[in-house]
Amino acid sequence: MVRSLTIPKTLTTFPRIYLSTKIQTSNLQPFTDHELTNRWNIYYSDFNSESFYTSLLDRSTCRRHLHQIHSRIIVNGFQCNGFIVTKFIHISSNLGEISYARKLFDKFPEPYVFLWNAIIRGYSKQNMFKEAIALYTQMQKVGVGPDCFTLPHVLKACGGAAALKVGKAVHGQIFRRGFEADVFVQNGVVAVYAKCGRVDNARIVFEGLGDRTIVSWTSIISAYAQNGQPVEALRIFKTMRSYGMQPDWITLVSVISAYTDIEDLGQGKSFHSCVIKMGLEFEPDLRIALTTLYAKCGHVMIAKSLFDEMEISNVIMWNTMISGFAKNGYSNEAITLFEKMLSKKLTPDSVTVCSTILACAHLGSLEEARKMGEYIDKSNYKFDVFVNTALIDMYAKCGSIHLARKVFDETKTKDIVVWSAMIVGYGLHGKAQEAINLFHLMKQANVTPNDVTFIGLLTSCNHAGLVEEGWGIFNSMKDYGIVPRHQHYACVVDLLGRAGCLDKAYEFITNMPIKPGVSIWGALLSASRIYRHVALGEYSAEQLFSLDPYNTGHYVQLSNLYASVYMWSGVARVRVLMKERGLSKDMGCSMIEIEGKLHVFRMGDRSHPRSDEIFEEHKRLDRRLKEAGFVADMESVLHDLSYEDMEESLWNHSERLAIAYGIISTPFGTTLRITKNLRACVNCHAAIKLISRLEKREIVVRDANRFHHFKDGECSCGDYW
Repeated sequence: MVRSLTIPKTLTTFPRIYLSTKIQTSNLQPFTDHELTNRWNIYYSDFNSESFYTSLLDRSTCRRHLHQIHSRIIVNGFQCNGFIVTKFIHISSNLGEISYARKLFDKFPEPYVFLWNAIIRGYSKQNMFKEAIALYTQMQKVGVGPDCFTLPHVLKACGGAAALKVGKAVHGQIFRRGFEADVFVQNGVVAVYAKCGRVDNARIVFEGLGDRTIVSWTSIISAYAQNGQPVEALRIFKTMRSYGMQPDWITLVSVISAYTDIEDLGQGKSFHSCVIKMGLEFEPDLRIALTTLYAKCGHVMIAKSLFDEMEISNVIMWNTMISGFAKNGYSNEAITLFEKMLSKKLTPDSVTVCSTILACAHLGSLEEARKMGEYIDKSNYKFDVFVNTALIDMYAKCGSIHLARKVFDETKTKDIVVWSAMIVGYGLHGKAQEAINLFHLMKQANVTPNDVTFIGLLTSCNHAGLVEEGWGIFNSMKDYGIVPRHQHYACVVDLLGRAGCLDKAYEFITNMPIKPGVSIWGALLSASRIYRHVALGEYSAEQLFSLDPYNTGHYVQLSNLYASVYMWSGVARVRVLMKERGLSKDMGCSMIEIEGKLHVFRMGDRSHPRSDEIFEEHKRLDRRLKEAGFVADMESVLHDLSYEDMEESLWNHSERLAIAYGIISTPFGTTLRITKNLRACVNCHAAIKLISRLEKREIVVRDANRFHHFKDGECSCGDYW
């Protein structure tokens, strides 16, 4: 049986972590004072050597140990021993006790370069970059010159526009002090310019390196990968391999990130295999890179399997997965994962929050949106401008422009992105005058509009039929030095086309300074269908088929155009063409949220557990509509072949079933909120207006184009959509 020595009071200043491991006995009897003194004499020489203290420091695991060792150092007069103090600063920094290390450093008389290196390294390692740079500046002032070990840690502390000046100054000192041939130092310079977005400068330094290590190659590959030039990053990697240089895990992170940016899943999978062969599949940064690759390329379930295999996952990993779900249509999964993250007591950052808000916006659930808004109100992100911008967009897309405006008004610092988000929200709801009024307020606040602002304004005018106002807004873009993009031109074409100015819309397209794209020809085809202009519709469709041959919507639009003028041979030709290309019509569906649960309906759908009640209510509504004088527009069937099956009666459309379920499932007067994946048909639009008056309900329908707010027999779109 082994037990530790009982230490007399006179020796309590001895470091206990040393004595507990160094002085042990198998004797069951306690030591006498005489025996203890003899043993102390044996080990006394250890307490007066540098190796003893360095060994002791290496075994330290907490601040208490540091206090004990520090006391012994002072008692034995080693407080001015540079080697021991340097070691002490290193260990303190590694244990996260940088403030303790700084106090020790400040008490050292005339510290030399190794001590400066130790404390600068400590601050740099703890990501306290301002303090590291401040110490480096102080070091220069007291006349201590840096060496090749100082500079890399100072360079690591340089990043962003503010630190670029320091980085350049350090680069100059490297030349003046003769370190231009030191590859370790020059690698740091490459990394600095990369972090500051100066890839060209990084490349110049890299090209000047005579002896390139794997760190050198990794630095320049990362520089291009992190600054939006993935193709060049991959080209340099290929060059590196041609020199026989083997990549390490850091290189692989950058290469996989580059393949992620260009969405090359095939090559990304090849490198995944390489990672497994190298036994690096559980390296955290590599796991994050691979998860991001699969998530961005749409393989979110593979990404989720990688995520689940991680024993310890950090916030970046959670962000990758939540963002992957949100951007690939897995909104419920993204929200569930966010809730799971909170249950694990992990603190989300702004990226996590914004990704979850995006998922709520895509889901269209106002209840989930409100939950997210309540969480933000109680969090540290209540006044975060990026989060508030995302909230405005979320509420607008979930049907509550009122809550979106409330967040906008409560946002203290409003930049152009915040203003634009609110204007775009108004555009989505067809509230043109509100959007224009807000635009004037923005100008009064001396905020300069950007291209997104004008997209919101033009969309607002488009949905409200304000042709003159929209035309004036488009022409005013040049006053702000903004060059119109495809989206702006498409808005104008749609604006003119919906107003029946088809010839003017076509003339506008032919005089555009850029080549018309899918959105522009699509807007003209849609207008041609509305006004039954066959020749212009056929020409628009030809352009679309050449630009985007596998988009089902274009074929359906042309088919609807032919059907509206009873050109059944044209309809047949379009159907044959779709069949040859393996295309089929999109199936319409509508969703309604009741008590936090989404219920999905398709045309004539009887799969719901309460289908008998739903169809009974649906028949009741149909009777009330007929009693009120409603006559179905049978021609609308011909207009909307893409939305519902032509052979079924109009009253079985999915949004009508969703409304029936909403009425039987909610108290009288409750607002019904419905989301449809396609554009609402003319017949249903007219019917829902009348239902809102007869049932005294506000009904909000979000279709593929915009929001419709039905109330008291009227729609917010003014029958213009």
